[in-house]
Amino acid sequence: MPKTAHANWLKPPGPVARGLKIGLLGGSFNPAHEGHLHVSEVSLKRLQLDYVWWLVAPQNPLKPACGMAPLPDRLAHAVGKYEHHPRIAVVDVETALSTRFTIDTLNALKHRFPEVHFVWLMGTDNLEQFDRWWRWSEIVAQGPIAVVMRPGSTLAPLRAKVLQRFADARVNNPAKLAYAKPPAIAVLDGPRNSASATAIRAQNFADDALVRAIPPC
Repeated sequence: MPKTAHANWLKPPGPVARGLKIGLLGGSFNPAHEGHLHVSEVSLKRLQLDYVWWLVAPQNPLKPACGMAPLPDRLAHAVGKYEHHPRIAVVDVETALSTRFTIDTLNALKHRFPEVHFVWLMGTDNLEQFDRWWRWSEIVAQGPIAVVMRPGSTLAPLRAKVLQRFADARVNNPAKLAYAKPPAIAVLDGPRNSASATAIRAQNFADDALVRAIPPC
């Protein structure tokens, strides 16, 4: 079942102990797909993470509400298809914490679980627009970031404003990223998965129940 909690007290969605390394993959998950799984599994392996939490956002500030399935449907779809993975947890933390922006969510999670080493995860498709995120430079200063290469955005590490500004923050050994003092950014390359939520919706590959839940524009 999707996890929720009171705004001032968040129940851990999985094991939490001192020294654990947990990746945070945020997004709309509209719907959750193999690309999300790919980013998670690459990060689990290369960063030597213990777990990855999928932070399903009620509404991405940079995306229109039109075409967005309701949060409960997106959560249920992600849980049903992917939470069988022993090291992935699907969570609705922004509702629980009453946060909207990534920087506020990160601050709240670090305050709630100070013993955990969190790493923010993203694909290169998100890296290209990262400088549009609210207080993006503070996100970089808050904790380590791992970027997984995705098809169609292979040049993002070269032209992304964040990697230009924080060129000296690159970490060459991904296994040490979780312990690195921010700013710290690692770019993870390897086999690439081309799945995207847009393509899945367009080709009607998502579960019929989720497709029907998306409101008309």
